[in-house]
Amino acid sequence: MQQNPLGDIVQQYQTEILTEWIQGQQDNERFPHTRMGLVREAELRELCRNFLQYFLQGLRSASAPGLQSPEWGDLRNFLSSFVRERAIQGFSPSATASFIFLLKKPLFSRIGQALGKNSDSLYQAIWTANEIIDSLGLTAMEVFQKGREEVINRQQQEMMELSTPVVKLWDGILALPVIGTLDSARSQTVMESLLQMIVETGSKIAIIDITGVPTVDTVVAQHLMKTVAAARLMGADCIISGIRPQIAQTIVHLAIDLGGISTKATLADAFRLAMQRVGMNIVAQSGRM
Repeated sequence: MQQNPLGDIVQQYQTEILTEWIQGQQDNERFPHTRMGLVREAELRELCRNFLQYFLQGLRSASAPGLQSPEWGDLRNFLSSFVRERAIQGFSPSATASFIFLLKKPLFSRIGQALGKNSDSLYQAIWTANEIIDSLGLTAMEVFQKGREEVINRQQQEMMELSTPVVKLWDGILALPVIGTLDSARSQTVMESLLQMIVETGSKIAIIDITGVPTVDTVVAQHLMKTVAAARLMGADCIISGIRPQIAQTIVHLAIDLGGISTKATLADAFRLAMQRVGMNIVAQSGRM
């Protein structure tokens, strides 16, 4: 046996290990990802074959222990790409980790078959293989967690953008309905969306409707005032609509100064005021008999 018995064993029994590894994933009831239709058998076989090739490459060429050595670079890159894709596709952490950990059974079985008569070599090979696979599993979970965080952050950003649409009600008049809590991150999105539309449309009036905002406190008021101030710098005046009796009482109780900002109870009232400011009046048409 050469200096690297583990690499020799994987090389010798590569076909058997691959077959048993794939079968183990298909049969394992705890990780039914193949039965869910998320991974076709041909795709699973290709993934396992590539992983095993990079795994063998690392075993045969690594000159130092640990997965951080350059010889393991191809496997780390493959694993990172694979795990991030699984995170985006909605796989669970356990199903993703099983792809790696289920390699232990066929690998340990072949190690025992090859080194069963030499207890010292058997122990060392199994210990080394176990350390490598566990390290790969931990690395996969770290990458998976980062991938899921990226997905969640991107979805949150998309939801914020969708929940703050700027609507052109009339020439020179914009409306920004705000629904939900207005925190620092979302207020920044609100401000950017509003300012961008002011620039694109050249509007002079912007109605910020807070009917869908559950509560207004000093923090929310500060966010609104900053948005109004930014709009004024761009040459647009703002009207805040959706001032319910409870919100009005809160504003008075907290002694919040809205800085001379026009406020209305409903969006319709705010729109009527906006029309007047752009020099137009809304006149009801009399019905004809």
